[in-house]
Amino acid sequence: MITSIPHQAVLKNTARYIKFALALILICCLISLAWPVQVMAKNTGPKQSYTLTADTAADSALYRTRRINNAFDDIFIQNLRVSEGGNDYFNKIKTLLTADLAPNFILFNTPKSRFFAVFTARVKIRLLDTYGAPVKSPSFMPGATIFYRLNEDIYKPQFLSFGYSHHSNGVRGPSLNPDGSFNRDSGKFTTNFYTLTYYTGKRIDKENLIINRYDNLALEVHAGLFGLGVSEGLKGHYGFIRVNGSRMYNFAKAYDDPLEKGKKVYQNWQRIRFDFTYIADKYDNYSAVDFKKRLNVSLKYYYQFPFMPSAALMVGGGYRGQDDYNQFFEDSYGYVTIGLASNLSFNTRRH
Repeated sequence: MITSIPHQAVLKNTARYIKFALALILICCLISLAWPVQVMAKNTGPKQSYTLTADTAADSALYRTRRINNAFDDIFIQNLRVSEGGNDYFNKIKTLLTADLAPNFILFNTPKSRFFAVFTARVKIRLLDTYGAPVKSPSFMPGATIFYRLNEDIYKPQFLSFGYSHHSNGVRGPSLNPDGSFNRDSGKFTTNFYTLTYYTGKRIDKENLIINRYDNLALEVHAGLFGLGVSEGLKGHYGFIRVNGSRMYNFAKAYDDPLEKGKKVYQNWQRIRFDFTYIADKYDNYSAVDFKKRLNVSLKYYYQFPFMPSAALMVGGGYRGQDDYNQFFEDSYGYVTIGLASNLSFNTRRH
């Protein structure tokens, strides 16, 4: 009995603390439930509701524009130059390997703007089929291009580009031989040019297939026309004003997503591209309709397997009225090309 009294007191005190704690928890719960209701009631006034509606409308227009800009950025990327490597056949000078490498460095790309800028460090190489398999004066053709969106219809896009390019062979020897002919072996070649291009497109969606068609027409003007940035002897013998154009079909096919069941991934499947260049200014007394010396044309077909996410098989051919490989520009010939291509872009999406 003597030892039980303190225990009974402790139990009574413990019971009081438990009752007090339960009451405190209940009060806190009631307050926490009532407070959000009061806050919501305060925020349902007509003035606050009108402000929210106005802000939502402004945000909706802003983000709609940004989504359009983002979609056009994807379109611009589809139209960037691709890298190619393989070999050309039936050239005037036989080759073992040819490459047109065009890594694209995107300098400006944001949904907040309708502008898009890219720097392309382009290099053309021909490994000649002669003793020692030399690479005779590669063509260094770096350039920068700015794209600008003209409309808001991603299914019928219209846009412009303006670019500057440099073309040289990195050789310091005299451009002309003593007899006045062009020094192909060690002669310096340099030209600089500006290109303004207008693009239109059309997108068609089919079951498990997206078809994009793009057309463009461009005016290319070389600074040599004004006696600037050009190597000796080119004026009057090289095309300084050119009209360029192309048509491209890009086919993206839906494949089962290997990472998410029931999802589809659209990837590059096939591409067909036709290009032409017409030299419009006077050179070497060729008539305006002498297409054998004024016209360059090419047609290329690309096929990309699902297991080749960054490369495609390429086959094509064409005709070069004026060779686009630095000091070899005097040559005219037909050719067939076979190889691989990279940087074909559709920007993979899941659906």
